[in-house]
Amino acid sequence: MQFNETKTYINLARSFAGESQAGMRYQLIAREATKQGYTELANVIKAIAKNETVHARRFFEELTKRGGKNIDNIDIDAGYPFHTGGIAEALQLAAKDEREEHERIYVDFAKDAAQEGFDDVAALFKMVANVEKRHEGVFSYLAEAFNGGTLYKEDSPVLYVCAQCGHVMTAKSAWDVCPLCNSSQGEVILHIPSGKEKV
Repeated sequence: MQFNETKTYINLARSFAGESQAGMRYQLIAREATKQGYTELANVIKAIAKNETVHARRFFEELTKRGGKNIDNIDIDAGYPFHTGGIAEALQLAAKDEREEHERIYVDFAKDAAQEGFDDVAALFKMVANVEKRHEGVFSYLAEAFNGGTLYKEDSPVLYVCAQCGHVMTAKSAWDVCPLCNSSQGEVILHIPSGKEKV
């Protein structure tokens, strides 16, 4: 069977498209967070967007390595999420999207690849699924903390650091305005408690 006749061929194309779109959706959430003054929240989201772009690159590399460097067109029949909202809602939707990827999509794609004899591609899908599981945890935590007003509050003291000047303070909540450089709370580097990330 030619590679372009396999499920893995289509699944790699779908994955490239999906990860590319996820990276852009997350950049749009980060853009809104920046506009609202949540610079460090935006930075966390941008880091995840970068992860998604790298996933897209890896799927593209595997596709063109096996299917040829000049694939004119791949017709794929797949659904992709197109949703938006306020920051909290967008973070919740991102968590839902990541869960769908790691619980269903990449699990199915890994099975298809293994059945078709592409064990290395199956391993790639599984590795990406593990990252998406972590992303779900981060997005879920951020959505809950943002919505609940606890983005800069913890039950026990943690180290808060100003991303602008480096001022540090150990406390249960971050300052509203940095006492050293007068930066807003949105410049405080976010503390994502361990255990909130699904690893």
